[in-house]
Amino acid sequence: MPRFTAFLRGVSPMNAKMPELKAAFESAGFANVRTVLASGNVVFDSERTDEREIERLAEEAMMRALGRSFYTVVRSCAHLADVLATDWYATHGIPPEAKRVITFMRESPVPRVPLPLTEAFASVFLVQGREAFSAYRPSGEGPVFMRLIEQAFGKDVTTRTMDTVARCARA
Repeated sequence: MPRFTAFLRGVSPMNAKMPELKAAFESAGFANVRTVLASGNVVFDSERTDEREIERLAEEAMMRALGRSFYTVVRSCAHLADVLATDWYATHGIPPEAKRVITFMRESPVPRVPLPLTEAFASVFLVQGREAFSAYRPSGEGPVFMRLIEQAFGKDVTTRTMDTVARCARA
């Protein structure tokens, strides 16, 4: 059975308990459900393979079980492994010490502004399929990269570090 990851926008330990989130996904018929970290990453098996259908089922299950839903973007773990296997950062000259981030979208986006988009040691530099790649160096200016992502793609996205994506792909 294929394995998937649901990346949920806006989840934190303050607004969703992981055991309840896990139970919501189980109630939707998904198997071998695990949450990864406490930030809205749910890994599971599904007989269904249509990611849009899985997103809809997950959001409906959260609404029933939790009384609220979180914007959900689903990717197969096999796809995540392929994304991780290509080092877009090195091919675009991103220094190794930069924090590496992937933004997930439901559809292949057309950026609202030309890329690369850079500001204060942060850059949104590439769209590949339904993912956008960003990098930043922490600074005193706050999450500049998140402002750039929103400027380029709007709010119907969810973003994870490469490390989190790797953990989900292996879960």
